[in-house]
Amino acid sequence: MILTAVKRIKAKGHDVTIATRGKASDGYGNRVRRIILERTNEESMKNALRGRSYDVVIDKIAYCSNDIRYAMEAVDCDKYIHMSSTSVYEPKHINTIESDFNGKSKKLVWCDRKAFPYEEIKRQAECALWQEYSNRNWIAVRYPFALGKDDYTKRLLFYVEHTMKSVPMNIDNPDYQMGYIRSDEVGRFMAFLVDKDVRGAINGSAEGTISIKEIVEYVEKKTGTKAIIDKAGDSAPYNGEPEYSINTDKAKALGFKFSVLRDWIYELLDYYIQSLR
Repeated sequence: MILTAVKRIKAKGHDVTIATRGKASDGYGNRVRRIILERTNEESMKNALRGRSYDVVIDKIAYCSNDIRYAMEAVDCDKYIHMSSTSVYEPKHINTIESDFNGKSKKLVWCDRKAFPYEEIKRQAECALWQEYSNRNWIAVRYPFALGKDDYTKRLLFYVEHTMKSVPMNIDNPDYQMGYIRSDEVGRFMAFLVDKDVRGAINGSAEGTISIKEIVEYVEKKTGTKAIIDKAGDSAPYNGEPEYSINTDKAKALGFKFSVLRDWIYELLDYYIQSLR
């Protein structure tokens, strides 16, 4: 997803600098500049970013309020784009819109990543933006689960593999319609926002929804196997999720067109099926 963003931002004629711990190859070659830092260490952030100025900062890994503070206090930028999550909504629902969560209305707690469950630390990250840095030019991009061949979480693969191998799985919400986004589209939308005049929260999501039941039935039909659904089976990745869809009217008004979920998810399922044969 970030590789897509880098490519598109470079294509717009911008210089790009990436900040990482420098422990893995990033694949960008000499197309970018690099900064080495430890994202969760306040002094490392200050030392690495002191004296530098940027037009736009895209922060993919700000999970908690302290992460936001470390960035905001260390970096000089005209625009800050925070990769947030639709997990901030309490809860998500059909036609979830940006105003359903307002970071001004919740008590801000300065916290580290392990202080609360994922949903709450992401809310606290936004609370920091809304309450402590309201005078800064920032965007919080709220995405649902990202799916793609590069998905390291392997959540969608879980359903494919368990179905094909007849491994029992516990699914508590098989009929719920849910939204997703294609991983490369995450980067494409971030790059799109770089030069757009918008502030505050904005949703990003593929158009449409699908249920886990439909996903499993597709795999069954394509492979001739039969899924075993059992409460004693392996707990499925999207358990506990409500039925929801994500409204992207704000993004559309800016001119961005998201893909249609059902136009690509079956192709992705085919890819996973082939990878297991």
